[in-house]
Amino acid sequence: MKITLIARAAAAATLMTCVLWQPAKADDTVTTQAQAASTNSSDIQDWSRWQIRLRALGVVTDTSSATATVQGVPALSTPNSGLSVGNSVVPELDITYYFTRNISAELILGVSQNHITGNGALTGLDVGSTWLLPPTLTVQYHFTDFGRFQPYLGVGINYTFFFGQQPAGAYTPGGLAITNLNIHNTAGFAAQAGFDYMIDKHWGINFDVKKLILRPNYDAWVNNSIYVSGTAALDPWLFGAGITYRF
Repeated sequence: MKITLIARAAAAATLMTCVLWQPAKADDTVTTQAQAASTNSSDIQDWSRWQIRLRALGVVTDTSSATATVQGVPALSTPNSGLSVGNSVVPELDITYYFTRNISAELILGVSQNHITGNGALTGLDVGSTWLLPPTLTVQYHFTDFGRFQPYLGVGINYTFFFGQQPAGAYTPGGLAITNLNIHNTAGFAAQAGFDYMIDKHWGINFDVKKLILRPNYDAWVNNSIYVSGTAALDPWLFGAGITYRF
């Protein structure tokens, strides 16, 4: 009888141990999985106030709105003529400050050198070259619901400084040459779209496209005697690719 009671008590104790131990083990597994998921999510989703990017930037101009007015020579003026501005590839640095996880402001910095020529009735006229410093400030909205893939849209303003301007001074077969060139600093509109693909919470890869509406006025002289003025519309597309670092 005693043996039977002892056996039953042992069986009951064993059953209770199994019942109590199994849920605890399941809870431990769930907790471990949640912690791992949290760590993995934190690795990508944690955000900080500051970010920098370094890009290679392709500058593709659209000069279809450029104009030229040659004083006293309507045949050489728009709509019979205009200007063309060469494309370039330059480095670009931008600095971003996040107000929230989704809203940021980005300052875009870079310089480029562009060559200007005439077209239409002014084809063959080498106008000259200029350096551009076009700091651009945009306000961006970042979409953060796609994990490592983080697209954004932005709009802002641009102010371009022109420096190192050099008139070509090269004569065409018709005996014309630009002997003085002055392109005026100007403000413009900027829009952008792009995305970061984050490798971890600090490093990522960036692709970005911007459109600037940039239409500075200019003054020039042909053969030191003929005054030329107009709008050197650039309206560039900026195609960028580079790296992102968040800190």
